[in-house]
Amino acid sequence: MKKLWLIFAQTLTVCLGVWAVVGLFRPEWGLPIQQPRPVTLPPPAAHAASGPVAAPTTNSFSPAVQAAIPSVVNVFTSKQVRRSQNPLLEDPFFKRFFGDRQDSEEDEPSSSLGSGVIVSKDGFIITNNHVIEAADEIKVALSDGRKLTATLVGADPDTDLAVLKIDAGKDLPAIHFGNPEQVKVGDVVLAIGQPFGFGQTVTLGIVSALGRNHLGLNTFENFIQTDAAINPGNSGGALVDHKGQLIGINSAIYSQSGGSQGIGFAIPVTTARNVMEQIIQNGSVTRGWIGVEVQDLNAELATSFNLDTSEGALIAGVVRNGPADKAGVKSGDLLVEIDGKTLKDSYSMLDIIAALKPGISVKVRLLRNNQSQEVMLTVGKRPRLPRR
Repeated sequence: MKKLWLIFAQTLTVCLGVWAVVGLFRPEWGLPIQQPRPVTLPPPAAHAASGPVAAPTTNSFSPAVQAAIPSVVNVFTSKQVRRSQNPLLEDPFFKRFFGDRQDSEEDEPSSSLGSGVIVSKDGFIITNNHVIEAADEIKVALSDGRKLTATLVGADPDTDLAVLKIDAGKDLPAIHFGNPEQVKVGDVVLAIGQPFGFGQTVTLGIVSALGRNHLGLNTFENFIQTDAAINPGNSGGALVDHKGQLIGINSAIYSQSGGSQGIGFAIPVTTARNVMEQIIQNGSVTRGWIGVEVQDLNAELATSFNLDTSEGALIAGVVRNGPADKAGVKSGDLLVEIDGKTLKDSYSMLDIIAALKPGISVKVRLLRNNQSQEVMLTVGKRPRLPRR
């Protein structure tokens, strides 16, 4: 019985092997395999009849660039620099023999390069003050290739802004101003300018931060920080949103190498527009002033002055016969509120006071010996102070 079972198993194995070989080389002799049922797709016209198909989207910012780039100009400045022909002639030893030679100096032109933004059709241009500072001659190159001489309308070193004017007709490509209240961290922005004199260049980034101050760049600081590449020559150029609308004037970079490291700063369009309008109307910017020297309050100072708060502007000094001195403000007082606006630090105090009209009276709330007091103060006109 065992022998018969072994013969049956061997025979079955051989048959299965023969069937597998035949199925491999002659599949039509093997068992039928069920094929998948074909699926009939409707013709393309059937899809079109069901409704419109959305157009494919792209990641191109070309429309924004084309809208803004004609408004960005190249700014050239030049000034005459007195240079000695030979440094040895300045040496006291040689002066004993040759004397002071008045003809030993000659004029040498020195030029700088920056950018600017056309803000009106009749030729007003915003740029940085440091681009045109101390220039003897200012020229502007338009996007259409024209080069024109520009006139300095006025400058505001406290915000590092300046306004130029060119005569090139009444239909220049003025840029559109964006809405600063809609600018948020993470928004896509484009920086347009003339870096290194290469010609108009566009770089892409995002808004990295808003309200940057305490940088020591300007007296009044409220910068937009961006990682869009800003390099030397971009100063005074445009920072625009994804629609090509102006949201800032490129002003400065943080760099240890002289090139972009992803930290650039632009002056908000609100500040630029306010300064521009005052310069065009009055030739200069008028700001309020109360005549105090202030410093920010930290935890150590709050403890030493026995204060229960760390917000406000600590009075470090008072200008004699200035508005604050006449109102009775003293060193060591902590200003916490001006004209109903709460002060967070010294920079917010500067901004609030600068916005006040000289000659008006405002209520000032301060803490003296940790006791709240209120005084009335007549705002003065801010003098032209040396730039910090």
